Amino acid sequence: MMGCQDFFNCLSRWMFLFFFGFIVSGCAGTQTQAPIQSKNRDLTSSSYYTVKKGDTLYALGLATGYGYERLAEWNNISAPYELFVGQKLKLFKGGLSHSHLNRKKTQPKNEKTLINKKGTSELNWQWPVIGKITRNFYNTGNKGIDISGYVGQKIKASESGVVAYSGSGLLGYGKLLIIKHNYLYLSAYAHNRRLLVTEGQEVKKGQLIAEMGIGVNGKSALHFEIRKNGKPVNPTIYLSK
Repeated sequence: MMGCQDFFNCLSRWMFLFFFGFIVSGCAGTQTQAPIQSKNRDLTSSSYYTVKKGDTLYALGLATGYGYERLAEWNNISAPYELFVGQKLKLFKGGLSHSHLNRKKTQPKNEKTLINKKGTSELNWQWPVIGKITRNFYNTGNKGIDISGYVGQKIKASESGVVAYSGSGLLGYGKLLIIKHNYLYLSAYAHNRRLLVTEGQEVKKGQLIAEMGIGVNGKSALHFEIRKNGKPVNPTIYLSK
């Protein structure tokens, strides 16, 4: 008969394997939700974030859900919102410092022109690609929609704006583009095969910006988001019929 010590050792191993399998299966089940988080860690799990190489305030604003303007305000960062590796960012609202109240109100030239041209009521969104919605706003955990198509299909800017991010630094998004349309709205285009525009570039509505790649379910698709004040909104409410 198995000794008492052996019995508890076996029981401990069995319990570990059971809970490990449960956690892995749970993670696999949530992969289809296209989580927005850093490659290094979940940005919302801490009150601070240390800037890594390739980070931008726009991408971190998208990743945390707070939006770049809140992060800029909380950390006394002025336009053009430059970050440096090792910089520690607060992910919460704190007391405004004297330097924040007196910071210089500057904006990149193309960004300022954009904001002057486009008010929040003047945006007229168009579909970034023609295809079938395979996952709606609620199926993605309230983080945009997935639109099917074919690999290499051309993706267009849903509205005019400035490219705020172009890269692959956010886990679950693949090659990602973020376009800033005005002080309130951003749009995001994820799982691209190829990016056709670069950060800081001004793009026009309907301009080709990327080529479709493979989505989270292993099939060709574009994951598309519209964010208002950093928070995801249902894109189908804004897109033309």
